[in-house]
Amino acid sequence: MTDTSLSSAPPTPVTLLGTGAMGTALGRAWLAAGHPLTVWNRTPGRTAALTAEGAVAAGSAAEAVAANRLVVACLLDDASVGAALDSAELAGRDLVNLTTGTPADARRRAAWAEKRGARFLDGGIMAVPPMIGAPGAFVLYSGHPELFEEHRAALAVPAGTEYVGADSGLAALHDVALLSGMYGMFAGISHAFALLRGTDVAPRDFAALLVPWLHAMAATAEQTAGRLASGDYTTGVVSNLAMQVAGSETLLRTAEEQGVSAELLTPFLHLMRERLAAGHATEDTTGLVDLLRTR
Repeated sequence: MTDTSLSSAPPTPVTLLGTGAMGTALGRAWLAAGHPLTVWNRTPGRTAALTAEGAVAAGSAAEAVAANRLVVACLLDDASVGAALDSAELAGRDLVNLTTGTPADARRRAAWAEKRGARFLDGGIMAVPPMIGAPGAFVLYSGHPELFEEHRAALAVPAGTEYVGADSGLAALHDVALLSGMYGMFAGISHAFALLRGTDVAPRDFAALLVPWLHAMAATAEQTAGRLASGDYTTGVVSNLAMQVAGSETLLRTAEEQGVSAELLTPFLHLMRERLAAGHATEDTTGLVDLLRTR
C-alpha cells in the first residue's frame, strides 16, 4: 500500500540512530514536520547539524532508545545495528531498521529484536539523501504489520511508504531486486556511451535520444510480469529469441569495430543463446528468468 493521504495526528517523538548523510536528511524531515527528535551517532560531532535545528543529542545509543518508543536505525551495516543496540533496553520499543542489508540479515535482526521484547520493521530506502522530503522518494517496509500501521504517519514524513509484507526480509529483497534492475540499466548506458566515445557525437545529444528510448523499453517489465504470471512466454511476442540472438551479432561486431569491450553485454547474450539452444526460439527473453533460477 502506498500513502497518498494520511490523517492528521500529533507528531510522534522519534529516536534516530545514525546521522550520516541519509540519517541527517531523515532527521531534518522529521524536525521540519514538528516531530521531537532524539539523535545518536557513534561520532558525537556528527549530530551537530541536527541539534542546531532542534534535535536532542543522547550520550549513548541506550539513552537514545530509552527516550522514545519509536526508534529508527540508519547505520552502516547490520553489525553496526547490533553493536549500537547491544546494551539498550528494547522491551516495549518499536524498532524500524533502515540500515541496508540482505533479506537474511533482516530476518535475523527481527528475531533478535523480538526476543528482546521489541516490535520490528525493516526498511529499504529507495532514494539518495537529496531526495528525502521530496516527491519520488519512497521506503519499502516489511515486518510487524501493526507497527507499520501505527507509525505510518511518522514514517511517511521523509518519504512515501510501501508495505510489502509481514516477512521481515521482503523489504530488503525488493530493495536489492530494484537496485539490480537499476545496475543492469547502468551497464547498458555505460556500453552505449562507450560506443560513441571518440566520435563527433556530443554526449548530451545522444542522451536526449537514449532517455526516451530507455523509458519506452522499461514498459517491457510489465510484459515480463504478465508472462511470468501466466506461464505463456510466446503469445503476442513481437521480437522472438531467435531474432534477437541473430541480431546480437551486430552488437558484438559494432563493439569490436569501435574498440569497445563487450563484457557488459556478453553475459546476457550468452544466456539468450543458451535459452535458444534449449528449444525456445519463439519466446521473448522472459524465459531467462527461469534459466537464472536453475543455476
